[in-house]
Amino acid sequence: MSLRLCILSLLFGAASIQAEELRRPNVVYIMADDLGWGDLGCYNADSKIPTPRLDRLASEGMRFTDAHSPSSVCTPTRYALLTGRYAWRTRLQRNVLGPWDKPLIAPDRLTVGKLLQQHGYTTACIGKWHLGQKYATTDGKPAVGGVNKALSNVDFTQPIADGPITRGFDHYFGTIVPNYPPYCFIENDRTLGIPSQRAAGGLFNIPGPMVPDWKLVNILPELTRHAVKWVEDTAKTQQPFFLYLSLTSPHYPVVPAAEFIGKSGAGEYGDFVHQTDWTIGQVLDALQRSGAAENTLVIFTSDNGPEVTGEVNPGVYDRVRQFAHRSSGGLRGAKRDAWEGGHRVPFIARWPGKIAAGAESAETMCHVDFIATVAAILDAKLPDNAAEDSVNILPVLLGEKRTAPVREATIHHSAQGKFAIRQGDWVLIDAPSGDDNNARGEPQWLKAERSYTPHDQPGELFNLREDPAERHNHFADQPQLVSKLKVLLEKYKAEGRSTPGASQKNDVEIQPFAPRKAKSTP
Repeated sequence: MSLRLCILSLLFGAASIQAEELRRPNVVYIMADDLGWGDLGCYNADSKIPTPRLDRLASEGMRFTDAHSPSSVCTPTRYALLTGRYAWRTRLQRNVLGPWDKPLIAPDRLTVGKLLQQHGYTTACIGKWHLGQKYATTDGKPAVGGVNKALSNVDFTQPIADGPITRGFDHYFGTIVPNYPPYCFIENDRTLGIPSQRAAGGLFNIPGPMVPDWKLVNILPELTRHAVKWVEDTAKTQQPFFLYLSLTSPHYPVVPAAEFIGKSGAGEYGDFVHQTDWTIGQVLDALQRSGAAENTLVIFTSDNGPEVTGEVNPGVYDRVRQFAHRSSGGLRGAKRDAWEGGHRVPFIARWPGKIAAGAESAETMCHVDFIATVAAILDAKLPDNAAEDSVNILPVLLGEKRTAPVREATIHHSAQGKFAIRQGDWVLIDAPSGDDNNARGEPQWLKAERSYTPHDQPGELFNLREDPAERHNHFADQPQLVSKLKVLLEKYKAEGRSTPGASQKNDVEIQPFAPRKAKSTP
């Protein structure tokens, strides 16, 4: 080969590599908080809430009908999403992290943000974090705030350690949890302003320090503005980017902005969902304006099922009677439950030129699959000690024909520690039948309406193809299937992973579900 041809070959080779890098998609992952399966028009034709932007997104991409959060509450779902590992392998095996709690993601654990950083992506987390961080304190003791009449021992003049910018994100802006102190915005590792006032009462159901003039109604609009600006600014750099937009809505406090009040047929909750839809539309418009939309994989979903009456009024069940709106659709259960309504969630993916417009998939998938899917897009190999429960769903997104499901089985986990395992049409809840050990369970009128049978079994086994509302428990009449699913569940627990690879250690011993003792009556 002549010198000229060698030079041309090298030049064209370099250009080819550069072109391949330019084809790496941007990734925008939008997670709503406590949004129900039945809240969107594209999932529920009888929804009383207008969701035009999400309905349009579904028409432009793929709508999953069997997508799941790995837990029926917030923190464990977010852990699994970012790490590809079920959170019940950590110290958090019940409920969620509390205010001022320490980080749940270990410093050396690979996250999807770190993976994308390694491949040249600019990364940002905007919105709710709820995975713990470390606050400097004035007395060297653990952070507290709002206890008795004390404001807080946190030194807000110091940086916050072990937060999002140490777990794979170049930039962070948001609130740790909208109803947790400190009541302020945090940018990267600093509070914006000093929380010098005490918030308590009303919508501030957890007392604690607050910046002056803090208004809960301003949280979602400010997250929207920040996300739009970040997308537009980052798109100008021509560097691939990853945005994890972790919305605070429609989670409590339900505070729709004035221009959205009365715009739905499902009360203030419906109005807040409508505003959430508007927020997502603003981000999608920013992608379009910046010229990034055609090369961006957009995913929208929710972290778990809808909330019951308590923090949200009216909650999922009361909305049925008051507005004839079913946030859980026809599914059984809600947030915190091991039933489908606790963790089956809307999931929409759009990737122009890659994902067929108007596509629909009945494939069973889970948020924990995100990092393995991103690794497949990057053609990156994940180490054995990372993403232990994550499965690549890229073939499903691309519409490739398959002869077997992408997941062998999927584990669900309730707020109180109930395990469920799903394989094919069947799901086994490995705990006594009942209200998922939750005092805010299904109301009697709904139980009577659905006529669940039989009751008082050691576990629950449902065929979701024949019975998506989980009305008929087959636990007693399918002992071999129950045994098979229990063996697989225990295998996944013991091996520290549910995907092929070397066995790994769980962080702590996995505790079995322990039913709450009934209160004795005098």
